[in-house]
Amino acid sequence: MELGEKLRQARLEAGLSQRQLCGEIITRNMLSLIENGSAQPSMDTLKRLAARLDKPVSYFLEETAVTSPNQSIMAEGRRAYREGNYPQAIECLAAYQPPDLVFDEEHSLLLTLSRLALAEDALAKNQRPYARALLEAVRRDSAGAIYYTQELERRRLLLLAQVQPELGGEILRRLPGEDSELLLRARQALADAQPDTAAVFLDACRDRDSAQWCILRGDAALGRKAYAEAAGYFHRAEQREPESCYPRLEECYRAMEDYKQAYTYACKQRK
Repeated sequence: MELGEKLRQARLEAGLSQRQLCGEIITRNMLSLIENGSAQPSMDTLKRLAARLDKPVSYFLEETAVTSPNQSIMAEGRRAYREGNYPQAIECLAAYQPPDLVFDEEHSLLLTLSRLALAEDALAKNQRPYARALLEAVRRDSAGAIYYTQELERRRLLLLAQVQPELGGEILRRLPGEDSELLLRARQALADAQPDTAAVFLDACRDRDSAQWCILRGDAALGRKAYAEAAGYFHRAEQREPESCYPRLEECYRAMEDYKQAYTYACKQRK
C-alpha cells in the first residue's frame, strides 16, 4: 500500500474528514493530492499528520524505505563515515536527491557529523579557512533539522572559537553554563602548546575566581612568556593551591630576574 493510501485509510479509521485532518497543516486540496498519490508530503508535514492520526511516522514509511532512490547513497555515506573518511562521506552525500521521506533527516545528521569531524581535522592541520567554511555550512544547512541538537551546536561553537580566536570570547559566551567543558578544552590546548587558544576558552568562563581557573590562566600567560601577568594569576590561587603555584611563581620570578622572590618561592617548596 502506497503512502497516500495509508494516509487515507488512517484518516477514515480515525473518523476524520480531509478538512478536519488538515487543520492548519496543509490545504485540503494538497491532502487530496497526497492521498491520490499525485504529491508527496514533506517529512515535517507527514510528522504532523501522523501525530494527528495518532500513528508513528514509520507506519506510513515501512513499504517505501526499500524503494528510496537515495538508499545506496546513504549506505555509501554511512560506510565512509564509519571508516573516518569524512571527505568521501561528504562527497557521497552530495549526490543525495531531496525530498526523500525516508532519509531526509538522517542525511542532514550524517552530513552535519561529517562536516564537524572534517572541521576538527582541518583545524588540527591549521587549515582555518577550510574549517570555517565547513562550520558555516553546518550553521546554514542544519538550522531547524530535527536531529541538530544543542550538543552539536555546542560542538560547532567550540570549533568556531578556535577558528576565529579574535571572536572566541564572544562566541563561547553563547554556551550555557559550560565552564567545566571550557576548562577541559583549555587544558588540552595548553597540552598542545596553544596558549592563545587556551586563553580564549578560559576568558569565556563565568567563574574566573576558582583556583583551577587562575592556575590555567596563569599557565596560558606563561606559555606566551608574559611572566608578570602569569605571576598575578598564580598569586590569586597561591593560598588555595600552594603546591601548584610555588614552582610556577619561582619560574616567573627567575624569568623576570627577580632572584630574591625566586629564592623565596624555591624555599617555600622545601618546607
